[in-house]
Amino acid sequence: MNGKKVLKQKTNNGPNRLIRDIRFNPSAYILVAVVLAYYITFHYLPMYGVIIAFKDFSPGLGIMGSEWVGLEHFKLFFGSDYAWRVIRNTLQISFYTLIWGFPAPIMLALLINEVRHIGFKKIVQTFSYLPHFISTVVICGMLVDFCSRDGLFSIMFGIHDNLLTLPQHFKTIFVASGIWESMGWNTIIYLAALTGIDTSLYEAAKIDGAGRLRQTLSVTIPGIMPTIVTLFILQIGRVMNVGFEKIILLYNPLTYETADVISSFVYRKGLIEFNYGYSTAVGLFNSVINFSMVIFANRLSRKVNETSLW
Repeated sequence: MNGKKVLKQKTNNGPNRLIRDIRFNPSAYILVAVVLAYYITFHYLPMYGVIIAFKDFSPGLGIMGSEWVGLEHFKLFFGSDYAWRVIRNTLQISFYTLIWGFPAPIMLALLINEVRHIGFKKIVQTFSYLPHFISTVVICGMLVDFCSRDGLFSIMFGIHDNLLTLPQHFKTIFVASGIWESMGWNTIIYLAALTGIDTSLYEAAKIDGAGRLRQTLSVTIPGIMPTIVTLFILQIGRVMNVGFEKIILLYNPLTYETADVISSFVYRKGLIEFNYGYSTAVGLFNSVINFSMVIFANRLSRKVNETSLW
């Protein structure tokens, strides 16, 4: 009898259980299938093209027909004068974005959470969300106008020159505009996490004589700490991913020294100079660094506060 029970349990936990679950929840599996199809089609199948990084790729010959050159493209990149420049600029912009941009939505979410007037809270949230829905092209057009010789920012700071032609100001303009654009939208996750905090904890803190600031430090922030850690790990994983769209719309040859990053360098080499193998090699290097950073940040987080992605 015991053997039959074990056999029956194994059968229930096997393919038959999956088929029965699909039959009772078809809509859920359809949604999952769509997501899987998207990632397989646009994220996993294109990995086949990574081979281009090790070949002298020619579109006429195809990937397999092109000549194998091994690590030649990597040697050319790291031996060039551009390697340190684009890596340095990418890391600096990512570091500034992490230092100034990551805490911004957390602070805004905490401030909005403290507002008790529902109408005013909705107005603040709406106005903070709006920049997210403005396209990158429009934002860059606004920045070009504001930073021109007679633009708003140039007049405000008393600089009688086009700010976007001054290399020393590019990173500040790029990071500050990015914070303005994404800060409000990123508060949504933290506001959702704040709603999950048990209100009895605030009542207990009040009984112990804790004020609003002490409640925030002792209850609110620890309550959303798992969310903060998770998003921080994901942000670390994108440390080498500075989007080229905004960069190429704002930079110019005068600011290459401080504005040129890996993604814009890959764009120029691959799509303008048609050096596909070289640009793929640089992009592959960038992806490997990002993957390594995710693993490092996840392990560090797991050791420090026992919170991690896996």
